[in-house]
Amino acid sequence: MFTLPHVLNGLAGCDARTLYKLLFGAVADTLNAFTANPHWLGGTPSFTLVLHTWKQDLGRHIPIHALAAGGALTTEGKWVSAKRGFLFPVKAMSVVYRGKFMDALDAVRKAGSLRYDPARDDASWHTLIAALRRHDWVVYAKQPLGGPAQVLEYLGRYTHRVAISNERILGMDGNHVRFRMRDSANGNRKKVMRLEAGEFIGRFMQHMLPSGFKRICHYGLLGPAHKAANLAAARMALNVPAPDPVVVESVEAFMRRVTGIEWLNCPHCGEGELRVVQAIPPHMPRAPPQKLS
Repeated sequence: MFTLPHVLNGLAGCDARTLYKLLFGAVADTLNAFTANPHWLGGTPSFTLVLHTWKQDLGRHIPIHALAAGGALTTEGKWVSAKRGFLFPVKAMSVVYRGKFMDALDAVRKAGSLRYDPARDDASWHTLIAALRRHDWVVYAKQPLGGPAQVLEYLGRYTHRVAISNERILGMDGNHVRFRMRDSANGNRKKVMRLEAGEFIGRFMQHMLPSGFKRICHYGLLGPAHKAANLAAARMALNVPAPDPVVVESVEAFMRRVTGIEWLNCPHCGEGELRVVQAIPPHMPRAPPQKLS
């Protein structure tokens, strides 16, 4: 997990698209550099990055979760596995990650395309850069997941969820919203937070992604350009058979297995089944006619 310092939250509010793009690029460049280094693996990596932007209280907290294979495919078609009990050292990755992000951020600022007030004033910009260099950036790594089911469970926490689920919202109290949360400052103890409705909506809206921006990106052998050929080469190197197309699940069966519910059934009666009969395109209202002067 690669986390951005909170001092950059202001930039996220002003220019989220640029910040998230720089973050994905810095994390991907860091993982690619370590994987390509013969001291570690010396090959092409396989990893998926997932953007996460919120805390339990709906405040802004921006990490990228990286799920990486524990090895790499060399140019000779051999699979090299990590042999040191860990993939890469997190302290070294922290330094490289910070350097790559800050170099990219500086380049965007020099190009004049950064929509952020401190970027327009040299003194404010130098204060921000000093704050970013003052501390090590957080890179966290954990033990490998147990198998495919654990991979799906882990990714499912971040891929298709929004900042707060319906089950956490307890209700409205006058002009306030009450919801459950875990207080990380007190050992993840559960508590109820009460926010004014406008504040609740504002916190929720700040986690909406820029139009067209993708929360999930795949790199290396998983990259979409040559994914089929790359995975076939990796299976050959690992002596793993190709998946049997006969046992590949349908979307309906997959969703039923991972959610444990009949997700196409009516949530009220439990019997009726959702069937798509027509795709209705979005309706864009016409602009009102301009008055003639």
